[in-house]
Amino acid sequence: MFTPPDLPYPYNALEPHIDEETMKIHHDKHHAAYVQNLNDALKDFPELAGKEAEELIASLEAIPEEIRTKVRNQGGGHVNHSLFWTIMSPAKSLLKAGDLMESLNKTFGGFETFQEKFSSSAIGRFGSGWAWLVKTDSGLEITDTPNQDNPVSSGKTPILGLDVWEHAYYLKYQNSRADYIKAWWNVVDWPQVERLFKS
Repeated sequence: MFTPPDLPYPYNALEPHIDEETMKIHHDKHHAAYVQNLNDALKDFPELAGKEAEELIASLEAIPEEIRTKVRNQGGGHVNHSLFWTIMSPAKSLLKAGDLMESLNKTFGGFETFQEKFSSSAIGRFGSGWAWLVKTDSGLEITDTPNQDNPVSSGKTPILGLDVWEHAYYLKYQNSRADYIKAWWNVVDWPQVERLFKS
């Protein structure tokens, strides 16, 4: 049985950029619902017991067809949010010179250019979904996915993800996704993203 991870900080820790009420609803209601629905989908399939959620969505073709869509959606929601909480922090951080900065500079031509391209991907994601910075066999890549899809299903490793579902920002930013994205950069935990890049 899967359980939502605890937030690594208080609900109000990311204010003023992400408000306390949004964090409560996002974590305690939305994420919890993905976990409950994933558990319900798996309850009659003991052969899948013991697998990590990442394993399930990385090999969707191996999931029984009758629950494959549920595992994709609910398992993806669990995996996506479990990462999302950990790559944010109330302690404002900057990306320092190192392997990740070097790779961003090489791939995108500079950190500010990377931010612009990532933000554009997040803004341009039609409807609900996510924007990602991922590791691939050939290096770093910015991508986006619909709904709760995760890049691991395509053989890529996410190291930074931004939730652009309306439930992630609507209470504070209403229909201004761009303002939410601009504010979100203030809470990115760059040391954690660097650790994910190196792992």
